[in-house]
Amino acid sequence: MNRIHLFEFEDQDWFPQFLRNYVTDFLQFLSNKAKIYKPIIPIIKRGLLKSNTNQIIDLASGGGGGLLWLNRELQKEIPELKITLTDFYPNISAFELTKSKAGNFDFLTDSIDARNVPSNLTGLRTQFLSFHHFIPEDAKQILQNAINTNSSIAVFEVQERSVQSLVAMLLSPVSVILSTPFIRPFKIGRILFTYLIPIVPLIVLWDGVVSSFRTYSVKEMNELVTSLEGTIEYDWEIGKAKNVLYLLGTKKHINN
Repeated sequence: MNRIHLFEFEDQDWFPQFLRNYVTDFLQFLSNKAKIYKPIIPIIKRGLLKSNTNQIIDLASGGGGGLLWLNRELQKEIPELKITLTDFYPNISAFELTKSKAGNFDFLTDSIDARNVPSNLTGLRTQFLSFHHFIPEDAKQILQNAINTNSSIAVFEVQERSVQSLVAMLLSPVSVILSTPFIRPFKIGRILFTYLIPIVPLIVLWDGVVSSFRTYSVKEMNELVTSLEGTIEYDWEIGKAKNVLYLLGTKKHINN
Protein backbone atom coordinates (compact mmCIF):
# COMPACT_ATOMS: atom_id res chain seq x y z
CA MET A 1 0.00 0.00 0.00
CA ASN A 2 1.14 3.54 -0.78
CA ARG A 3 -0.44 5.08 2.31
CA ILE A 4 1.99 6.45 4.89
CA HIS A 5 1.09 5.74 8.52
CA LEU A 6 2.71 8.71 10.23
CA PHE A 7 2.30 9.84 13.84
CA GLU A 8 -1.01 11.44 14.94
CA PHE A 9 -1.39 13.06 18.35
CA GLU A 10 -4.99 11.83 18.75
CA ASP A 11 -3.81 8.21 18.68
CA GLN A 12 -1.40 8.51 21.58
CA ASP A 13 -2.35 7.22 25.03
CA TRP A 14 -0.35 10.03 26.65
CA PHE A 15 -2.15 12.78 24.71
CA PRO A 16 -4.28 14.76 27.23
CA GLN A 17 -7.95 13.84 27.05
CA PHE A 18 -9.11 17.47 27.26
CA LEU A 19 -7.02 18.42 24.20
CA ARG A 20 -8.31 15.37 22.31
CA ASN A 21 -11.84 16.52 23.16
CA TYR A 22 -11.16 20.05 21.85
CA VAL A 23 -10.00 18.57 18.55
CA THR A 24 -12.95 16.19 18.19
CA ASP A 25 -15.37 18.97 19.19
CA PHE A 26 -14.02 21.07 16.32
CA LEU A 27 -14.38 18.20 13.85
CA GLN A 28 -17.98 17.66 14.97
CA PHE A 29 -18.79 21.36 14.61
CA LEU A 30 -17.24 21.58 11.15
CA SER A 31 -18.93 18.40 9.94
CA ASN A 32 -22.36 19.65 10.93
CA LYS A 33 -21.96 23.20 9.64
CA ALA A 34 -20.42 22.16 6.31
CA LYS A 35 -22.86 19.25 5.82
CA ILE A 36 -19.95 17.23 4.49
CA TYR A 37 -21.87 13.94 4.65
CA LYS A 38 -24.74 15.02 2.42
CA PRO A 39 -23.49 12.85 -0.53
CA ILE A 40 -23.58 9.65 1.52
CA ILE A 41 -27.18 9.81 2.77
CA PRO A 42 -28.33 7.27 0.12
CA ILE A 43 -25.50 4.93 1.15
CA ILE A 44 -26.50 5.02 4.83
CA LYS A 45 -30.15 4.42 3.91
CA ARG A 46 -29.14 1.48 1.70
CA GLY A 47 -27.02 0.01 4.48
CA LEU A 48 -29.87 0.25 7.00
CA LEU A 49 -32.39 -1.19 4.55
CA LYS A 50 -30.21 -4.13 3.53
CA SER A 51 -29.43 -4.80 7.19
CA ASN A 52 -33.11 -4.64 8.16
CA THR A 53 -32.33 -2.31 11.07
CA ASN A 54 -33.03 1.22 12.26
CA GLN A 55 -30.01 1.16 14.62
CA ILE A 56 -26.60 2.74 13.92
CA ILE A 57 -23.66 1.78 16.13
CA ASP A 58 -21.09 4.52 15.53
CA LEU A 59 -17.51 3.44 16.25
CA ALA A 60 -14.63 5.80 17.03
CA SER A 61 -17.19 8.60 17.30
CA GLY A 62 -14.81 11.29 18.53
CA GLY A 63 -17.12 14.22 19.28
CA GLY A 64 -20.04 12.72 17.39
CA GLY A 65 -18.85 13.76 13.94
CA GLY A 66 -21.41 15.24 11.60
CA LEU A 67 -24.12 12.96 12.91
CA LEU A 68 -26.45 15.67 14.23
CA TRP A 69 -27.12 17.09 10.77
CA LEU A 70 -27.01 13.66 9.15
CA ASN A 71 -29.45 12.34 11.75
CA ARG A 72 -32.02 15.04 10.95
CA GLU A 73 -31.85 14.20 7.26
CA LEU A 74 -32.13 10.44 7.82
CA GLN A 75 -35.08 10.80 10.20
CA LYS A 76 -37.15 12.35 7.42
CA GLU A 77 -37.49 8.87 5.95
CA ILE A 78 -36.45 6.73 8.95
CA PRO A 79 -38.30 8.31 11.93
CA GLU A 80 -37.47 5.35 14.20
CA LEU A 81 -33.71 5.75 13.69
CA LYS A 82 -31.51 5.14 16.76
CA ILE A 83 -27.82 6.06 16.99
CA THR A 84 -25.37 4.90 19.66
CA LEU A 85 -22.05 6.76 19.96
CA THR A 86 -18.94 4.86 21.09
CA ASP A 87 -15.21 5.48 21.21
CA PHE A 88 -12.00 4.02 22.54
CA TYR A 89 -11.53 7.43 24.25
CA PRO A 90 -15.16 8.54 24.76
CA ASN A 91 -15.75 12.31 24.73
CA ILE A 92 -18.53 12.22 27.32
CA SER A 93 -19.31 15.96 27.36
CA ALA A 94 -19.69 15.99 23.57
CA PHE A 95 -21.81 12.83 23.67
CA GLU A 96 -24.07 14.38 26.31
CA LEU A 97 -24.48 17.53 24.24
CA THR A 98 -25.36 15.51 21.15
CA LYS A 99 -27.94 13.50 23.10
CA SER A 100 -29.47 16.69 24.51
CA LYS A 101 -30.02 17.97 20.96
CA ALA A 102 -31.52 14.78 19.54
CA GLY A 103 -33.43 12.30 21.69
CA ASN A 104 -32.74 9.32 19.44
CA PHE A 105 -29.04 9.39 20.34
CA ASP A 106 -27.48 7.30 23.06
CA PHE A 107 -23.85 6.72 24.02
CA LEU A 108 -21.60 4.40 25.96
CA THR A 109 -19.21 5.69 28.60
CA ASP A 110 -17.07 2.53 28.46
CA SER A 111 -14.14 2.29 26.05
CA ILE A 112 -15.19 0.42 22.89
CA ASP A 113 -12.55 -1.07 20.59
CA ALA A 114 -13.68 -0.98 16.94
CA ARG A 115 -11.61 -4.14 16.34
CA ASN A 116 -13.63 -6.15 18.85
CA VAL A 117 -17.12 -4.73 19.26
CA PRO A 118 -19.27 -6.28 22.02
CA SER A 119 -21.79 -8.72 20.56
CA ASN A 120 -24.71 -6.96 22.25
CA LEU A 121 -24.16 -3.86 20.09
CA THR A 122 -26.22 -4.73 17.04
CA GLY A 123 -27.02 -2.57 14.04
CA LEU A 124 -25.23 -0.91 11.13
CA ARG A 125 -21.70 -0.12 12.28
CA THR A 126 -20.36 3.21 11.03
CA GLN A 127 -17.02 4.98 11.09
CA PHE A 128 -16.71 8.64 10.13
CA LEU A 129 -13.22 10.10 9.63
CA SER A 130 -11.66 7.37 11.76
CA PHE A 131 -10.80 4.36 9.60
CA HIS A 132 -7.46 5.91 8.58
CA HIS A 133 -6.31 5.76 12.22
CA PHE A 134 -5.86 2.00 11.90
CA ILE A 135 -2.90 0.23 10.26
CA PRO A 136 -3.89 -2.41 7.66
CA GLU A 137 -3.81 -5.31 10.14
CA ASP A 138 -6.15 -3.46 12.52
CA ALA A 139 -8.35 -2.19 9.69
CA LYS A 140 -8.80 -5.77 8.48
CA GLN A 141 -9.60 -6.81 12.04
CA ILE A 142 -12.40 -4.20 12.17
CA LEU A 143 -13.91 -5.55 8.95
CA GLN A 144 -13.34 -9.18 9.96
CA ASN A 145 -15.08 -8.59 13.28
CA ALA A 146 -18.11 -7.26 11.40
CA ILE A 147 -18.17 -10.39 9.23
CA ASN A 148 -17.69 -12.72 12.19
CA THR A 149 -20.68 -11.18 13.97
CA ASN A 150 -22.87 -10.93 10.83
CA SER A 151 -22.85 -7.15 11.17
CA SER A 152 -23.04 -4.56 8.41
CA ILE A 153 -20.39 -1.84 8.32
CA ALA A 154 -20.05 1.53 6.61
CA VAL A 155 -16.83 3.57 6.52
CA PHE A 156 -16.57 7.20 5.38
CA GLU A 157 -13.55 9.49 4.88
CA VAL A 158 -13.60 13.05 3.51
CA GLN A 159 -9.82 13.45 3.18
CA GLU A 160 -7.55 11.59 0.77
CA ARG A 161 -4.02 11.57 -0.62
CA SER A 162 -4.46 14.46 -3.04
CA VAL A 163 -3.19 18.01 -3.47
CA GLN A 164 -6.70 19.39 -2.91
CA SER A 165 -7.05 17.54 0.39
CA LEU A 166 -3.61 18.58 1.60
CA VAL A 167 -4.30 22.24 0.79
CA ALA A 168 -7.54 22.05 2.77
CA MET A 169 -5.65 20.60 5.74
CA LEU A 170 -3.00 23.32 5.54
CA LEU A 171 -5.77 25.91 5.86
CA SER A 172 -7.46 24.10 8.76
CA PRO A 173 -5.93 26.32 11.52
CA VAL A 174 -7.88 29.24 10.05
CA SER A 175 -11.10 27.23 10.39
CA VAL A 176 -10.24 26.40 14.01
CA ILE A 177 -9.62 30.06 14.88
CA LEU A 178 -12.84 31.23 13.22
CA SER A 179 -15.00 28.43 14.60
CA THR A 180 -13.88 28.18 18.22
CA PRO A 181 -16.16 30.91 19.72
CA PHE A 182 -19.21 29.05 18.37
CA ILE A 183 -18.32 25.51 19.49
CA ARG A 184 -20.43 24.11 22.32
CA PRO A 185 -20.22 23.26 25.12
CA PHE A 186 -18.29 26.48 25.81
CA LYS A 187 -15.03 25.85 27.64
CA ILE A 188 -12.55 28.48 28.75
CA GLY A 189 -9.73 25.98 28.14
CA ARG A 190 -10.71 25.76 24.47
CA ILE A 191 -10.25 29.54 24.19
CA LEU A 192 -6.94 29.40 26.05
CA PHE A 193 -5.45 26.60 23.94
CA THR A 194 -6.69 28.05 20.66
CA TYR A 195 -5.74 31.73 20.95
CA LEU A 196 -3.31 32.31 23.81
CA ILE A 197 -1.46 29.00 23.53
CA PRO A 198 -2.39 27.82 19.98
CA ILE A 199 -1.96 24.11 20.57
CA VAL A 200 -5.35 23.08 19.14
CA PRO A 201 -4.86 24.73 15.70
CA LEU A 202 -1.41 23.16 15.42
CA ILE A 203 -2.70 19.71 16.41
CA VAL A 204 -5.55 19.97 13.88
CA LEU A 205 -3.03 21.01 11.22
CA TRP A 206 -0.59 18.17 11.92
CA ASP A 207 -3.17 15.44 12.39
CA GLY A 208 -5.12 16.66 9.34
CA VAL A 209 -2.12 16.48 7.02
CA VAL A 210 -1.12 13.10 8.43
CA SER A 211 -4.72 11.86 8.02
CA SER A 212 -4.54 12.63 4.31
CA PHE A 213 -1.42 10.51 3.94
CA ARG A 214 -2.98 7.72 6.03
CA THR A 215 -6.32 7.47 4.20
CA TYR A 216 -7.01 4.25 2.31
CA SER A 217 -7.74 4.69 -1.39
CA VAL A 218 -10.56 2.84 -3.15
CA LYS A 219 -8.01 0.34 -4.46
CA GLU A 220 -6.52 -0.21 -1.01
CA MET A 221 -9.92 -0.72 0.61
CA ASN A 222 -10.66 -3.34 -2.04
CA GLU A 223 -7.38 -5.05 -1.15
CA LEU A 224 -8.39 -5.11 2.53
CA VAL A 225 -11.75 -6.69 1.71
CA THR A 226 -10.35 -9.41 -0.57
CA SER A 227 -8.03 -10.61 2.22
CA LEU A 228 -10.86 -11.29 4.69
CA GLU A 229 -12.29 -14.68 5.65
CA GLY A 230 -15.93 -15.06 4.62
CA THR A 231 -15.85 -11.95 2.45
CA ILE A 232 -17.84 -13.72 -0.30
CA GLU A 233 -20.80 -13.84 2.09
CA TYR A 234 -21.01 -10.05 1.91
CA ASP A 235 -21.93 -7.46 -0.69
CA TRP A 236 -19.24 -4.78 -0.80
CA GLU A 237 -19.60 -1.28 -2.21
CA ILE A 238 -16.38 0.71 -2.31
CA GLY A 239 -16.12 4.02 -4.10
CA LYS A 240 -16.37 7.78 -3.89
CA ALA A 241 -19.55 9.86 -3.51
CA LYS A 242 -18.47 13.33 -4.60
CA ASN A 243 -15.79 14.22 -2.01
CA VAL A 244 -16.41 11.26 0.34
CA LEU A 245 -14.59 7.94 0.10
CA TYR A 246 -16.76 5.11 1.34
CA LEU A 247 -16.99 1.39 2.01
CA LEU A 248 -20.28 -0.41 2.67
CA GLY A 249 -20.39 -4.09 3.59
CA THR A 250 -23.72 -5.87 4.05
CA LYS A 251 -24.56 -9.52 4.57
CA LYS A 252 -25.89 -11.23 1.43
CA HIS A 253 -29.49 -12.42 1.54
CA ILE A 254 -29.89 -15.86 -0.01
CA ASN A 255 -33.33 -16.54 -1.39
CA ASN A 256 -34.46 -20.12 -0.84
